[in-house]
Amino acid sequence: MSDPTRKELRRGWCPSTLKPMETGDGWLVRLHPPGARLTPAGLRRVAALAAEHGNGLIEISARANLQIRGVTPASHPVLVERLLAQGLLDEHEGDGPQRLTLVSPLAEEAGGLIDALALAKRIEAQGRTVSGLPPKFSIIVDDGGSCSLDTIPCDLRVVGIAEGLAALGLADRRWHGPLPQAEAAAAAQSIQQGFAHLRRAAPESVRRLRDLSDAALATLTHLPQITAPAPRPAPQRAGLVAMADDCFAALVALPFGRCEAATLDRLAEAVASESDIRFSPWRGLAFRGLDRAAADRLLTLARNLGLIVADDDPRLSVQACAGSPACSRAEAPTMVDAARLAEAAADLLARGVSLHASGCVKACAHPGAADLTLVGRAGHYDVVIGGTTRDKPIATLDLPALLARLQPGQDIQARLAGAVRKAGPRG
Repeated sequence: MSDPTRKELRRGWCPSTLKPMETGDGWLVRLHPPGARLTPAGLRRVAALAAEHGNGLIEISARANLQIRGVTPASHPVLVERLLAQGLLDEHEGDGPQRLTLVSPLAEEAGGLIDALALAKRIEAQGRTVSGLPPKFSIIVDDGGSCSLDTIPCDLRVVGIAEGLAALGLADRRWHGPLPQAEAAAAAQSIQQGFAHLRRAAPESVRRLRDLSDAALATLTHLPQITAPAPRPAPQRAGLVAMADDCFAALVALPFGRCEAATLDRLAEAVASESDIRFSPWRGLAFRGLDRAAADRLLTLARNLGLIVADDDPRLSVQACAGSPACSRAEAPTMVDAARLAEAAADLLARGVSLHASGCVKACAHPGAADLTLVGRAGHYDVVIGGTTRDKPIATLDLPALLARLQPGQDIQARLAGAVRKAGPRG
């Protein structure tokens, strides 16, 4: 296996199971469970392997991937062997591209207009035949039901807009369609092929689909251009959700996407063996197919374990990377500071402000813009209002000064409150 420390510095590179990434606390191993789902027994096996072969910390990324931290060069081969032997990896995991698609954890249960799971499976299979895509190329397959994925960034969006019909959104700027669900996978593949061709022709200037002009995006499909689908209400990200046939789902989010393996083991142990566990882009899990009493018990247990079980929890609106010392590139302890930032900005977060705390400019936790972006710099934070980690900061502050200026009557709080008034509240 090639040395992951050199790959870590390559912009846009993504770790996988066979190609881990060197971090400050060892190697990070990212795995894609088949169909982004596990049984309770499967989740317990992953937790046990993370404790035995890593440092006992597990993360769920914004693309609903599991990450095991603290793996060593000695423990990595055994970990991979066990994951493969126990059927805990996607059959295509390894040297190929990471999983292309993201689907709602409540797909099949939220009044969907298309079969998102079946369509995502076809898009994955056909997408693997396309070479030249960036490692982080992402496709959201949204069934158009009540669990909207509208606010999750992606390169290509496939959304149900009527029974059996979908629309395609390119870089969330141009919309094309409508087309029957049966034709959507081939249309997505054609767009990927066209984009890969443009990247090969201009590799330095064309990195992501959003780098293309509207005119260039228009060349990627012959489907007619249409208006964007109407925005839907914000989805429920945590808590109790009623499903079909008198069943319920318990949505549990990990604070800033991380918890101890033993915590996940406790959750998996508490649910019936036939339960279906899916991973969500809100850095959490959906325990599906529960009766009301079982769902309530699980949510109570999760709350007692310090996890997020309420949709208005301010921690849900904070994106934070591992930070120092867990990441060797980070210049601030973002994961530790995130809880204090969430508390200080709770009122703003409840009103729809987004906050991103990044240990460096790489922006691993959230590549896009946020209302408040904080970038680690020598133990302090560059403060960016309404931008990304690469935009010009208005100030560089230590944490106490930053927390003070987030209070009512202070300048940063006032600027963020003004942004909320212009955009309107979340949902």
